[in-house]
Amino acid sequence: MALISSTLAEVVASMEALYDPSWAESWDAVGLVCGEPGQPVRKVLFAVDPVAAVVDEALAWGADLVVTHHPLYLRGTTSVAATTFKGRVVHRLIRNDVALYTAHTNADVADPGVSDALARAVGLSGPLRPLQPSAADPRRGLGRVGDLPAPVTLGEFAARAAAGLPRTAGPLRVAGDPGRPVRSVAVCGGAGDSLLGTARAAGVDVYLTADLRHHPASEHMEAEGGPALVDASHWATEWPWLADAAGRLTSALAAGGITVEARVSDAVTDAWTATTTDLTPEHLEGLG
Repeated sequence: MALISSTLAEVVASMEALYDPSWAESWDAVGLVCGEPGQPVRKVLFAVDPVAAVVDEALAWGADLVVTHHPLYLRGTTSVAATTFKGRVVHRLIRNDVALYTAHTNADVADPGVSDALARAVGLSGPLRPLQPSAADPRRGLGRVGDLPAPVTLGEFAARAAAGLPRTAGPLRVAGDPGRPVRSVAVCGGAGDSLLGTARAAGVDVYLTADLRHHPASEHMEAEGGPALVDASHWATEWPWLADAAGRLTSALAAGGITVEARVSDAVTDAWTATTTDLTPEHLEGLG
């Protein structure tokens, strides 16, 4: 089937109908980073991070647009000089007529959004509800709460979660008795230790998120009655959303008679690339 190209402006409008920029946090930087609104878009690559490996993949595939979850310039900038890696990303994209668009915290709170995809990836079934509902619309919000089809042990849940998420260098970390039965689960894509108290109040058996810090996690586990914890890679907890977003975008465009091709990046852009168990004796020479 021949692809009927859309303009960048049309694709952006469809993305923003799905993930309204007004839902983003005030500190966030979402929307179009570079690209001409009238340029044709036939191929869209979805990725978590706007890094060099993703640009490599976009250029090799012939993408016209890269949609990322994480912003390129979260804290603003006064320069896009190619002397920095972020500047080089901008230069390479513009030089090759590839646009860049970001949907970040507006995708986190969308219904469905980042945590819905995470919940399904780790085995939650049935209806989901926000862990921390939005004041403006309780159907939206941070995190999701749901149930497993049947009770399992914490150890079994962690193993299933690891199998359902994309593989990274490090394993999932677990806090709690591995034999503890779990059925109700809260999840939050990305860094989620700000919602530890919310997960406790929700009365769930286990809370899965990323980037849990020592002190908040330790204090949480010292208090009685709270959920067990599963700490996964930040990148891995957000990656499942890419396929969902790609499918929703292509469906929305198709409803308007436009066909574009969407692809999810297979570049693992997690910051951590190895653990000591991966290192060979040659890597360890001179130690000890």
